[in-house]
Parts: sequence; C-alpha cells; structure tokens
Amino acid sequence: YVDAIVEAVHWLGFDWNVELDGVRTSHLYYASDYFDFMYRAAEALVNAGLAYVDEQSAEEMRASRGDFNTPGTDSPYRSRKPAENLARLREMKAGALPDGAAVLRAKIDMASPNINLRDPALYRIKHATHHNTGDAWCLYPMYTYAHPIEDALECITHSFCTLEFEDQRPFYDWLLEHLADLGLLARPLPKQYEFGRLNLSYVVTSKRKLREMVAEGIVGGWDDPRMPTIFGMRRRGYTPAAIRAMADGTGASKTNIWLDYAVLDQCLRADLEGQAPRAMAVLDPLRLELTNWAEVYGAGHVEPCQAPAHPQRPELGLRQFGLAREVWIERDDFAEVPAKGFFRLFPPRTLADGSTVPGNKVRLKYGVVVECTGCETDAGGRVVKVLARVLPDTKSGTPGADAVKVKGTVTWVGVHEAVPATVVLYDRLFTEAQPDAGGRDFREVLNPKSKQVVTAYLEPALAGVAPEQHFQFERHGYFVTDRVEHAPGRPVFNRITTLRDGWSG
Repeated sequence: YVDAIVEAVHWLGFDWNVELDGVRTSHLYYASDYFDFMYRAAEALVNAGLAYVDEQSAEEMRASRGDFNTPGTDSPYRSRKPAENLARLREMKAGALPDGAAVLRAKIDMASPNINLRDPALYRIKHATHHNTGDAWCLYPMYTYAHPIEDALECITHSFCTLEFEDQRPFYDWLLEHLADLGLLARPLPKQYEFGRLNLSYVVTSKRKLREMVAEGIVGGWDDPRMPTIFGMRRRGYTPAAIRAMADGTGASKTNIWLDYAVLDQCLRADLEGQAPRAMAVLDPLRLELTNWAEVYGAGHVEPCQAPAHPQRPELGLRQFGLAREVWIERDDFAEVPAKGFFRLFPPRTLADGSTVPGNKVRLKYGVVVECTGCETDAGGRVVKVLARVLPDTKSGTPGADAVKVKGTVTWVGVHEAVPATVVLYDRLFTEAQPDAGGRDFREVLNPKSKQVVTAYLEPALAGVAPEQHFQFERHGYFVTDRVEHAPGRPVFNRITTLRDGWSG
C-alpha cells in the first residue's frame, strides 16, 4: 500500500521535491519517522496524568463508552497512578504483553457529549513487522494520535480533511495544546479545517466496501478498471490530466459534493480528443463479401487505403491498410428489415405495391462505395454474411469519389489483415447513482453489464502497440491497451468511455 501511494502520486503528476536557492529537498515523510517522538510524547502525557493504560477487553471498552444518549463509565484502570501507568506502558513497548491485552488511552471526559473525547485510544499492541521500522516496535500509535503530531512536526499550518473529521477536531486541539504546554511542541500550532468530500456517482468509496468487493470476487482486484481507486482508474485508461481537471473544475466546498460520473468522462474526452490517434475497430464482427471484387480489381487484389493517424495532427502521419474482397463490419451496420432513418446496409426489398427498392449504398470509410445485394443466414436464421457489390471509381480521394452520393459511412477492417484482440467493454459498476444510500446493500444494485468481453478485429497498425497507449476507435469511443494483460501477440484493449454520454442506467 505504501509503495502504491508513492507510485500513484507520481503518476498523477506530483512529487515531494522542492527547490529553494538551488537546493533540492525531498518532503516525503512517513508517520513512522516520528515513532520515537510520539512515544516520548505518550510518556509525557502519562507522567502528567493525561493518559493511562487500560486493560479492559475490547468488548468491555465498547460497552463502557456509552452512546449519544448515554454517558460513558470510567474504566477501572482510569485511577491508576502515573508511575503505575508508565511502568505498564514500558512493558507494552518491551513486548511483554500480547496483542489486545492493553491500550493507552487519553484521560479526558467519559461523559463528554462528543464521543471522540471519551478517553480515546492512543496506542495499541501489535506484534507485526513494519514496512519502515521492521521489528523495532510492537506498540503502534492510532491515527487520531499520530495525525496531529505529524502536522506539528512538519510545520503544517492548515490541516485539511473531510467533514467526517469535524468531531475529531476537539481532540486534535486537546492533544496539541497539552503537548505544547509540556514543552514538546512549539506554538503556533496547526489548525484543522474541514471541507466536503468529493463523491463520484455510481461508485462507492468506502474502503471497507471496496475491500469486500475484492474479497468476494465482485471485481478482479484493487486495480480492476471498474474500481474508483487510482490504480483502477489508471488501468481503465483515465489520464492524470483528466482526473486533475475534474478536481480543479469542481473546486472545494464546505458541504459534501456529488459529482456525476459523466463529468469525469467529459474531462477524459477533452484530454484525449486532441492527442489520441485514431483507428478502426470492429467490436461485433459480421463478414461483408464484395461479390464483384474480382471483376473490378482482379482476383486476389488488395487495394491500398490510408487515413490520418489524427485529423488535426498531421505530424503523426498516416495509417496504411488494405481493402480486399472480404471485410469485417459491425453487425448493427446491417439490417434485413431497416427501421425508418436507417442509412447503413440493407438488401433490396419489395414494397407492398410490388415495386422493388434496391439495396442501400454506403461508403466503406476511406475506401469505396458499395451497394448491398443480399445476405446469407445460418440454419437458425442468423445473418452470417452480407453481400454487396463495389461501385467502380468511387474510392475516397479520387476524382470519382463524389460521383455517388450516400448517407451512410461504415467502418471496417480487412479480413486478410485484421488483428484479433480481446476488447473489454467496461461500464458503470452500479445501476444507481448512490449505490449505498440509506444503508442499502450495494450488492443489490450491481450492474450485470459493467464488464463485457468481446473478440474484436482491429486495423493492422494496432498490432504492436505498447501497454497504456490510448486510441480513439472511430465511432466507438476511447480505448487503452491494458497495462496488465496486454502483450505482443495478445492484444487487450479496455474501453474507457464512449464518444458521448449515452448512459441510461
């Protein structure tokens, strides 16, 4: 987790380095850097009668804490003399007591209306190897104790946190004021300021609930592309610039904010529109045969075609691909019985008055105009091949290209050179904007279509791309090569988002 935090911060575009007067300094600090000081502060609090060692069980402590309507009751160990508490604390530090046998608690007010001031725990025993200090300690500080001390030692003036820590602020101040009175900290002391949390719709951000999803196999891990973790968002294909733009555009508030997921997608599109290379991909393949290909071009001929890698960035050059007798098209680019306003491929049909309407004409993008002549179906009536004829002298970029006017343009990939790839179509993990609202079990509103895996065909330029490369698949949206599964000869692409927001829940 620690290494992941460092990597995530760097990926987002930040670091801990600062340069002043030509001197470069790192401000990468760990709470464990201050373990010695924190322990000295704990002994000082014990000696001053402001902390004591409690040896009740966790259940007994929980019962004696009371609730919002009932004041807590004093621990039987609360009246110990400072010398006794100090001796017991040192036994805890020396490893003489097992995990859970005792905790160090602040001595404040068990009847306080703020439950956080009812003698909160400062230290607990845990015999575990620490990532930074190894086995030097078996006594570890609680977060609420460590946090204000870290702020003070690092000369933080304004300590920002989210609104749920507002009730913790009195303890934050209590601790720092007493340590300053004991001569351990210098004034002025840090001040805590609370701001609203930025919540994203259609996700849960509770670490406990995210852990449950990982443990139960609802998602594939902490970096599953549907997870709202930095590593999940990175693997999905969201860029650091898009995430920063979302946060910058939202700003800070003193109230909790719910931001529609579509805002993140909009930031992603704005970032990638001007830089992601284009490519053609067929995600739901249907074979199209150009029946008069040999008559027009000759048997076995491959007609070279090209397109800009990016329409506004000529410096990226051209993509090269070939058009031949058979190509893959999207299944929904053909309809045996077209709906009104359908301008893609459909076969000739006979009207009620007995007249015949010819098959529709479309342009194969960057290629030629073709006219649908029919289709072939399997035993179950499913279309397995579309038949069409080439209209000669209509290739894009040639003098005759505009001779035949069409309303539809179809993307395609030549069967002879198509790159098969696994494409994972990710969508929102939940069907409700606030999955756990009102105490609801988030499992009840999981989106069964949040992950769909298809075998697609891509144009040949995508055969050797590296992991974490972004592309716009024309007509489909923005995609990225998966940073874990993608490899030479085994391409795996994740859909980040569509070209426009079409989410309907």
